[in-house]
Amino acid sequence: MKKLISSLLAASLALSLAACGGSASSASGASSTGSASGASDETGALTGDGFDESIDYAALDGTTIRVGASPTPHAEILAVAGDILSQAGITLDVVEFTDYIQPNTATENGDLDANYFQHQDYLNTFNEENGTHLVSVAEIHYEPLGLYPGKTQSIDQLADGALILVPNDTSNEARALQLLADQGLIELDPDAGLTATQNDITSNPKNLQIQEMEAAQLPRNLASADMAVINGNYATQAGFSSASDALAAESADSDAAQIYPNVLVVKEGRETDPAILALAAALQSDAVRDYINETYGGAVVPLF
Repeated sequence: MKKLISSLLAASLALSLAACGGSASSASGASSTGSASGASDETGALTGDGFDESIDYAALDGTTIRVGASPTPHAEILAVAGDILSQAGITLDVVEFTDYIQPNTATENGDLDANYFQHQDYLNTFNEENGTHLVSVAEIHYEPLGLYPGKTQSIDQLADGALILVPNDTSNEARALQLLADQGLIELDPDAGLTATQNDITSNPKNLQIQEMEAAQLPRNLASADMAVINGNYATQAGFSSASDALAAESADSDAAQIYPNVLVVKEGRETDPAILALAAALQSDAVRDYINETYGGAVVPLF
């Protein structure tokens, strides 16, 4: 994947990225629409939805947690978690990214405390390819990939040589090819599974042109192709829903759903940091689950 770095983003990062524990600042671009109520028990500890009774929240009062996220749906979901954390005096500072590289790099070097934008398989691949030491803390949701119509409005209407766009990162391209195979458009080597590449295509009866493209670019190029397989977050950001707009989509009980959960990520060694555990508890709250179900209509599926 290519980095999408604008001078404006660079300036924003220079001003906003700093070590955890600095002065509180507001979340960047995340809408706050969920709510949760916490109460104190006899010891003064916070209890209720989104709070972990094993955490000393009083010790975290005044803490800022800086998290990198994709704008949709991750930053939006984090805003709901931020409402919960604010009851304990914890500020959630959300820094939005439009690529899949910078949030991992910033988490590795300590400019971010955590990130929430990627699925587990992508995280594994990123660590292998970049020598980073990032680990998952909690599984939050799953985003089904969808096949969306561009110039051609139905699978049956696909002409010989039609152009289909797919994500260019290894894990999501494999998912896209499997989705095309599930629709009978291509056949794949059965041993390829969710590591499939175009080299594993054994039959392509319609002579489809399958073009790889950086995932963020897929929605804006959809109109110039016959169809595109688009990642859930970028589809949602463009106003599409895999539940209502896609011609086909991965099912919530598919193998992909088990392998590609979107996860909260930190640098190795911070898995038991109380602030991180507090964030994980807030993200796995009833308030967040309700927000996801009510907001995304099946395009984002909670996994807790």
